[in-house]
Amino acid sequence: MRGWHYDVATFRADLQAALSVAFLGVPQAIAYAVIAGLPPAMGLYASALPAIFGSLFRSSRHVVAGPTNAVSLLVGTAVAGATQTDAVTTALVLAFMVGVIQAAAGLLRLGALVDFISLPVVVGYITGAGVLIGAGQLANLTGTTGASGGHLLHKIAVWVDGLGGADVVALAFGLGTAAAILALRRVSRKIPTAVVTLGLATLASYVFDLDARGLRTVADLSPVPSGLPPFTVPDIALWAELLPLAVAVTVLSLVESSSLARALAVRSGQRLDVSREFVGQGIANLASAFTGGYPVSGSLARSELNLSSGAATRAAGALSGVFILLVLVLAGSAFDFTPIAALAGLLLVVAMDLVNVRRIRAIFRAGRTDALAFAATALGTFVLSLDLAIYAGVGISLVLYLRRARLLHISRITFGANRRPHEHPIDEKCPDGCDAICILQVDGQLFFAAAGELQRALDVLIADTDNRVAILRLRNSHGIDASVLTVLEDAARRLRDDDRTLMLTGLDSRTRDVVLRSELGTLLGAENVHGTPGEWFAAVDIALARALELVGPQRCGAECTVRRYLNRPAASEPKADDPADAAAANHDA
Repeated sequence: MRGWHYDVATFRADLQAALSVAFLGVPQAIAYAVIAGLPPAMGLYASALPAIFGSLFRSSRHVVAGPTNAVSLLVGTAVAGATQTDAVTTALVLAFMVGVIQAAAGLLRLGALVDFISLPVVVGYITGAGVLIGAGQLANLTGTTGASGGHLLHKIAVWVDGLGGADVVALAFGLGTAAAILALRRVSRKIPTAVVTLGLATLASYVFDLDARGLRTVADLSPVPSGLPPFTVPDIALWAELLPLAVAVTVLSLVESSSLARALAVRSGQRLDVSREFVGQGIANLASAFTGGYPVSGSLARSELNLSSGAATRAAGALSGVFILLVLVLAGSAFDFTPIAALAGLLLVVAMDLVNVRRIRAIFRAGRTDALAFAATALGTFVLSLDLAIYAGVGISLVLYLRRARLLHISRITFGANRRPHEHPIDEKCPDGCDAICILQVDGQLFFAAAGELQRALDVLIADTDNRVAILRLRNSHGIDASVLTVLEDAARRLRDDDRTLMLTGLDSRTRDVVLRSELGTLLGAENVHGTPGEWFAAVDIALARALELVGPQRCGAECTVRRYLNRPAASEPKADDPADAAAANHDA
């Protein structure tokens, strides 16, 4: 805590932030438990001890652990699909498994793994979750019976069929709550809108005894007992059935909490340890499993409020959990009068917030690939079970990563009469070049996924029988593995059998040593494997001089553009002044 110095002013700042976070967290906790299909009390339990332990053990000063909308929706999938036990037991076991996996990932320093989940996939899932949350609350909003399962269109169809029995009072509470939240936001973002609106709805329900008149309240779902969270022991015998869902919840929770922690760290100037974030999030979930809660994540709303309210240390998040414990002890049963329709109104606003139109537009403007990843993940949440949608999103992220990682930029470089480098497609004949000598510029990662692309480029080069010496310029390529070495060995043999030569240039010292120790080095000879002298195009100059020796003056005489390029005055180094020249020149920069 700031060099172990914790004074009164720091405590005052943390205390003020903690009170604000607790005010927001109480109504959110109850609402999110409804999303998960769990007793409302479990939402409060998941906001108390997990916030305390998560804050104490994580790296971020501002992230607050607790129930979140997207994770709650995924937990609801597990609860609805459980076949061997009840909802509460399922949620406890899930929290335990998620906690163990997250803590283990942090201890193994696997924090960088979340970087492989792309932003479009995360936004796609959250957008789909927003639509599903909104659709799932329509029946609560109108006081009718909704579908217990099925895809999005089925839920909407069942809700429409039951609209004839809509409860006007429930509809008034639901729409009134949503409208009041939106109106208060326009007045000031500092107003705890959820607390104010749900507090008024709960008060009206109690004063006018609306529960007795048919308005469904929290007590109809499961009364909230007054007192501290119970000590619970998860039944780990259920791990086999819940493992796929536990992994999906783990992935979503870690992506949510770590991306949130990074965003807040940028704003606060804090240095972050992502692997320690994993450990802290895992401990928070373990605390939830043993105190009657369900899987938790880093809460965006509560964490943002924690930072903006002036939290100075991790103690603020821990204090927010203490305040929720006090609420449970002193006023737990008061929540029994909260109308379900009012919670539905709050969740409709939450669903609207999850569909971030500005960010979605940015993704579509970024390119077709990102747009496809977003759309595929969002649609997956509508037609697949949510855990499968998570796995589909992870798969899409990995495919996009591998696709980009394997892409090579391969072009043909020639030197025109102006002695400047020009870049051309590899299959294009260059009238200003020397047909006997071909230079291929190769940029990108030289690993197994790129071997096929490199093979196709070399096939084009080898098919050009006018070419006698092929130079591969690899200065901007990185690494080289067995698959790529095999492709190069095959090309070297095919060229050698036709009395032609393959040369490599621009290799860093490590890659050059790998090549020379391999069969490829034996095929080429050390004289045809060149490193990086450091000067601009110096490696190419060395290779071209060697190539001229091989082809002889009869093929490349005094007017040969390669010979004229090598004989340029020392002061007239090639300069790029048009897009094509710039592309070639920048390869060496």
